Amino acid sequence: MHLQIITPEHVVFDSEVDSVTLPGKDGEFQLLNNHAPIVATLGEGTVKIKVHTQTFEDFDNQSGKVYQSPSNESTLLLDIKGGTIEMSNNKVIVLAN
Repeated sequence: MHLQIITPEHVVFDSEVDSVTLPGKDGEFQLLNNHAPIVATLGEGTVKIKVHTQTFEDFDNQSGKVYQSPSNESTLLLDIKGGTIEMSNNKVIVLAN
């Protein structure tokens, strides 16, 4: 599935991923390929991005906000203060603060 994370400043992440775990208002939830369409609000926390097709070194981290998990090299992390998420047709858009 394709994940795009956008902040008020710029696009932070835009790539194919295996899964994304998000901090919802009532707890974490995970989106996988072919998930049903969803719109949800996000709380403060960490977005966990699973990538197997590329490594962190392959990712162009222009924002400097995305970092590699110290415990798992195929997981990228991004701290957010809140936002919204929409998923439809295997495309995930996160509008993050």
